Amino acid sequence: MRTKQNILYHTFIGLDAEVINSSSRELVGKKGKIIDETKNLIVIESERGKEIKIPKTSCAFCFNLEDGTNFSISGEKIAFRPEERAKKLM
Repeated sequence: MRTKQNILYHTFIGLDAEVINSSSRELVGKKGKIIDETKNLIVIESERGKEIKIPKTSCAFCFNLEDGTNFSISGEKIAFRPEERAKKLM
């Protein structure tokens, strides 16, 4: 299970996320389920079914974890490929 203590070692796909800060005002408040993640992007599906591509480095995110807790982080700290993130954080 993904928790605050281990979330950075897991993929974010499947989590609910919201953009809480961004250099682009139009992205703030965008939220939905993460359906894809690359080195530089998080792709979320909005409640209306629209795919929104969000750059990691210019945003801060709030993730809703499976246990009901929220986890906020700057996108710059997670701007790695999911499979490389664990290696970089060790």
